[in-house]
Amino acid sequence: MSSAWTAKVRLSPTLRTTVMLWTVAAFASGLLAGVLWYESHGAWKRHLAGAFATGFRLFAALQDGQSSVDGITIKALGPADAAIADKGNFASVSGVPQPSLVTVVTIREPVPVDVSRRIISLAIISPEIRYPVADLEVRENLPPAEKLAVITKLLATYCSDSLVLAKNAQGNWFRLQGGAVWSCAAAPRDFRLVAAFIAVLSLAAILTSVADTSQKFRSFAEALRSRRRVGGPDSYVEHGPAELREIVSAVNSYMEKERAHLFKRAEVLSGVSHDLGAPATRLRLRAALIVDDELRRRLDADIDQMIGMIESVLAFTRSELSDEEPRRLSLTALIEALVADYQDLDRPVELETHQPEVIETAASVFMSSKGHRTLPDERRLLVIARPMSLQRAIVNLVENALKYGRRATVRLNATSAMATIEVEDEGGRICLGDIEKLVAPFQRGRNSVMTEGFGLGLTIASTIAEQHGGGLQFEQGDKGLRVKLTIQRG
Repeated sequence: MSSAWTAKVRLSPTLRTTVMLWTVAAFASGLLAGVLWYESHGAWKRHLAGAFATGFRLFAALQDGQSSVDGITIKALGPADAAIADKGNFASVSGVPQPSLVTVVTIREPVPVDVSRRIISLAIISPEIRYPVADLEVRENLPPAEKLAVITKLLATYCSDSLVLAKNAQGNWFRLQGGAVWSCAAAPRDFRLVAAFIAVLSLAAILTSVADTSQKFRSFAEALRSRRRVGGPDSYVEHGPAELREIVSAVNSYMEKERAHLFKRAEVLSGVSHDLGAPATRLRLRAALIVDDELRRRLDADIDQMIGMIESVLAFTRSELSDEEPRRLSLTALIEALVADYQDLDRPVELETHQPEVIETAASVFMSSKGHRTLPDERRLLVIARPMSLQRAIVNLVENALKYGRRATVRLNATSAMATIEVEDEGGRICLGDIEKLVAPFQRGRNSVMTEGFGLGLTIASTIAEQHGGGLQFEQGDKGLRVKLTIQRG
């Protein structure tokens, strides 16, 4: 996640400027889309209204035998074509488009005039579509001229180079060439799709910008949340909006001050530990001159406790600095070696391993009977970690288990992302709330009076677990307290 924050610094406007720019852009694009939509819709309505008006004039022209009207050419069919048309074989008329899809329409006088009297018969021949005349909502009492106007409007609606054969009340057939009224070339340019595209494109651009900006904040939050992971960056590159760059700069300054403070504290404690070496040696020499054995023993114990406390605080500070270089290692091998060291010293520490899982295999071409196969165990559980720090954390948990629970049982579990080291003792039941409080520095349990220590073991283990992207958890085991140290594998 932090790799996105190692790129070259790029200057970006502030969020306020970005919002203002996108607001203006959204308003301009919305206005442009609205104007295009309104103009296209108006032009289309005017086109259909013109076709509707032409239908009225065409009705009169057919009755009067005119040769043209409003861009529609009217020519009489020859005797041969007229005879073919009378038979209804319109696809065979000369000059009709091929292939021929024929739509027949009959216009009659309205009720209560003689219904059997046909005023105009139409045969609309198109190479592309058959017109849905049956879907038209036409009132029965409409005059014939208005019915023809509805038909011409339908032709203009469906943008097709159609040929119309018309028969008037006198029985004469005419060929109507009306490309100037209902062809695709006559239709106005429709920018509504362009308007919709502008609106969708503007919305997509705004949403993309918002998502990109929010993702920058989310990515930085995730990178900051995993800051203590092994191999993580010591600082973050200022990247994104001005507000985010200011936040990143503040975080970088804080992290630099934090590291400087830790280094300074480590240097002071290291100097104190070194400076106390000579006085402690002198104290031991002078204590050796004390005749009273009991007093000499107590003084030596106090000197050892003082030096041990300083060294423990120094170890805790060094664990916070996490200056050890992480590397790939076998966690299984590390734990096995650690447990083996304890066992060599005859300490009650054991590693609980999982039994190999055996599965039944199906019969094959070479074997008629079913077999069994043992799944490979996870002897190479690889992680990226600081080996010395991780070993120190595990040793602290094992030592606590031996001090307060007599025995220590170590287990190792893993998923594809996390590895968990469990250390369980045999100290019986214990209050988990009291144990969780012991993670704080210099906190010791109620039963720690007779045991050595300074209350930093769990603190150091918890700090190291957090540096490895995990944490420390406590739960009641079968025989005592179970401590789980979880780390990220990658």
